[in-house]
Parts: sequence; structure tokens; C-alpha cells
Amino acid sequence: MPSLKLRRIDRTDPKSAKQMADLRKIIATSGDVVTSKSRDLTKKVFGSALTPDKVVERIIADVVAKGMPAVVKYTELLDHVKMTADKIRVPVEQLKKSHEKADKDFLESVRNLRQNILSYQLGVLHTDAVMTVSGSHELQMRYRPVPRVGVCVPGGSAVYPSVLLMTVVPAQAAGVPEIVVMAPPTATGADNADLQAVCYELGIRELYRVGGAQGVAALAHGVDGIKKVDMIVGPGNQFVALAKKQVYGKVAIDCISGPTEILILADDSARSEFVAADMIAQAEHAPGVCILVTWGETLADAVTEALNRQLAKHPRAAAARESLERYGAIIKVAKLDDAVDLANSLAPEHLHVQTRDPEAISDRVEFAGAIFLGHFTPVALGDYGAGPSHVLPTGATARFSSGLTANDFLRRTSLLAFTQRGLRTIADDVNRLANKEGLTGHSHSVTLRVNDTPTPRPPKKTNKSDTILKARR
Repeated sequence: MPSLKLRRIDRTDPKSAKQMADLRKIIATSGDVVTSKSRDLTKKVFGSALTPDKVVERIIADVVAKGMPAVVKYTELLDHVKMTADKIRVPVEQLKKSHEKADKDFLESVRNLRQNILSYQLGVLHTDAVMTVSGSHELQMRYRPVPRVGVCVPGGSAVYPSVLLMTVVPAQAAGVPEIVVMAPPTATGADNADLQAVCYELGIRELYRVGGAQGVAALAHGVDGIKKVDMIVGPGNQFVALAKKQVYGKVAIDCISGPTEILILADDSARSEFVAADMIAQAEHAPGVCILVTWGETLADAVTEALNRQLAKHPRAAAARESLERYGAIIKVAKLDDAVDLANSLAPEHLHVQTRDPEAISDRVEFAGAIFLGHFTPVALGDYGAGPSHVLPTGATARFSSGLTANDFLRRTSLLAFTQRGLRTIADDVNRLANKEGLTGHSHSVTLRVNDTPTPRPPKKTNKSDTILKARR
């Protein structure tokens, strides 16, 4: 097997600026983080090498205009599955059957991991808040769950029941009443028995055999056979991430969670075998962005050698090798400060700090989806069930967005209730600003009430049943 051709960048060399610019362009959310197979398919389906952005734009427009027939068409063209509208939804009986046949130890692990995730998500869940000023006013922050959520589960290069745990369980912790799942109609997607079994275990009864941009469009706009959702969550390839980005505003989304990323900060205390294994673990998603940043003298060469050794024995070596060579890099910096600056600039999905004092470094990192500290905290723990969701922002969007939590499924509503006395205490300040803006109607609506002399009203009659009803509410 030939040696890995991994990109090497030496940041102490002034000429490295162009190399870094090229790398940033490749891994950006608007970049081209797709496999060579996907690029070839784009040319075949659309007749030219369209960018992922243009592909997604065309698919969404088609689904909006034509509905389910467009969903069926793109499923056949892109997933190579002959589909009819009546076959899009997986019957509940099939979900139940897969659950009954599933490996019992597998389901037990699902239950254990579900409990880890649920405990964490309930622990961070927002609760209603009330602030009361006696005799003046009461302010509330009320949280209610999003009514209907669509979950995207990838189904290309691997099976991902873990995605169900990391999306469905936080939504359930928030109390979302309707959760539906979409996954490609493949052996690693909606047709996979283990995925179906986990859906049933988690209480999911709507599983649709559709993926990609056409699936996102169907969830966002609604088509015959697929009811519109209010929010779309979950990771996916570049096309799914861009589709979520384009339908935002029609529905809510979690974050731009496209092709996976890992950025490793490592000094000479890091074990090269560990670092290589962590890079391959992300690369095997195919595609996956894998970057090592080190200021150690010998680590770069040691990791390269370890990558070659491990790839020689890896079952998914071909896919991992393509990711590493196309989207991977080993970056040498002069000192720790430069590594921290680079981490904040790249704002990675996963940041793994493998150094002598990882906690001290993590305090200086402002932008990352999730941070993994120390030599014995592999990203795989976060992927499968430590507690936080593995749905995280990619493509440097961690600079302004965060990973999925139960709170993302909650809508906030503020409630205000003033007495006339409370109104009078704030009226002068409100009126000054309203008049400064020229909005005299606002001022009048306040002044009218301040000067009002309430008409005495007889006390409201209540009976015992009324009191009981209010107490129940």
C-alpha cells in the first residue's frame, strides 16, 4: 500500500499563508467537502459540475414546484432506488418487526446510552422563570416545545443509529410531541434493520425512506405523504447541510452540521498511535476533515508513520485515506499560543486537546462545538453517548452557533402583566423614548391608561368547581 500523501503545512514558513487559505476554502460550509463519487454523480445527473450550493438550490426549487414527484425523481437519480410515493414511509409493522428481531445486547446498550443522554439533557433544560415586583408587575419567560421536528439521519457510508439517540432524545427531553425521521433508502439508511429497531425503541413511528436535499425540502415545505415540520435537525453530508441552510426561515434548524471535523492540539506528550487513531476515526466517515496542530519537534513524523501502519489494517482504509489526503493536514506551529490562535480561527466541530495540561488550554479556546480533554477522552465517547449531543456546528460556524441541546427544541415566549401603579412607574421613560422616535401613538396608548380612573366592578362570583378547575390548571 502506498504511503499516505497527507498535506503538511509549516506555519513558521511565511509561504504557508496560501496553503492555509486553500485549506480554509476546502473545509468551509460553502466549500466542496464531498467524495469523488458524489462529484461524478453531480455531473451525470445535472449535466455539469455544479457546486454543492447550486445542486441544492435546484433540487429544493424542484420539490417546491412539483412536490412528491420531484422527491421520487431525485431519490431514483441520486440514490439509485426506484421509488413510488407509497413506499416512502416505512410501515410501523416493519419497525416493530425489526425491533423484535434486534440483538438484545444491542438494544440494552441503546437503552443505557439513552439514559446517559436523557439525564444530561434534562439537567441542562430551561424551566419557566418569573420575576415579580409586588403591586407593580410580573414578568415571565415561558418555554414550550416545538410542535413537530424532522430528524435527518445519514445513510451513505455507514449506519448511524447513534444519530437517532443524539437528536431524538434531546427532543424528547424538551417534550416535543411529534418527531419524524428521514434517512436515505439504503442498506445503511432507512432500510437498515438496526436503525428501524432503534426508531421503534425510541418511540418513533414515522420513518421516511428519503435523504439528501430532496428530503430536507420535503420536510421543510411538506409534500403529499410527508407533513411539514417546524424544525429540522441532524447531521449530513455537504448537500444536507446546505439544504438546511437554504430552508432556514421556512423552518428552524439546529446548526450547520455538515461533514465531520476534528482538530487535534498536541504537544510531545501525545501518543502518536492515539492521535492517528483519532484522525482515522473521523476520516472513515468519508468525507471527514482531520487536522493535527502540533508544536512538538517529532510528533508530526510519528503520527504520519502511525497513520500508515493503522491504515494498512483498517477495514475502511480506502474511504479514510481519501478523506485524509483530500481534507486532512498536519500543521506545525512555533508555540502553544499559535496553536490556540489557530484553533479559535478554525472553530472546529470537535477539538481534542492532547497535552500535558489540557484544561489550561481549553480555557483559552473560545470557539469549538465540543472540546475533548486529555489522552483518554476520544471523540468516540461524545459520538455515542457520554451525554452531550454529537450534532455540532461545522465549517467554522462554531464561532457563532452551538451544538444541539434539549433547549434548542424550546420556543421562548415572554409574558408581561402590569398594574396601573406599575404602569405609572415606567410611563415617563417609555413616553420620552416613544416621542423621541416620533411614535406618538405608542405614547398615547400609555398616557391614556395612566390617566384612566377605573370604574369599580363588583367582585366576581366563583363557586367551588371554579376554584378546583383553576387549581388543576
